[in-house]
Amino acid sequence: MSNDLISTCPVCANELAVTRLHCRSCGTTLEGDFSAGRFARLSREQLAVLESFLRSRGNLREMERELGISYPTVRSRVEAVVRALGFGPRDETDDADSTADSGDPAASPAEAASRQEILERLARHEITADEAASAIRALGSNR
Repeated sequence: MSNDLISTCPVCANELAVTRLHCRSCGTTLEGDFSAGRFARLSREQLAVLESFLRSRGNLREMERELGISYPTVRSRVEAVVRALGFGPRDETDDADSTADSGDPAASPAEAASRQEILERLARHEITADEAASAIRALGSNR
């Protein structure tokens, strides 16, 4: 049984390189420096959002029902997938929103992702607003 390909180093959070490919059928092995592709950048949760998006043909209301989350959370998660795929903000207004989302224009991608996860946990009611605020403050103090 194969494991899912990971694209981020668990030690330093930088991108991992695929250096070897092997065919199980004929035994051919290729070695080099290969890209895993942009979809390998997505977390399992982001892949689930993308799959839901495709199943619903882009209907966010249908995704809301399927995933059991609020419409604003669906929009936020779809936007996170778009950004994780490297497409960035649609316009300057969205760019301003991305700075507001991370809370700090100098935040690292890992820190911004951590903040996003905290906000998503808050949206799912897994943590209280006070717990989320404390967790976000703790992220800022770790610099």
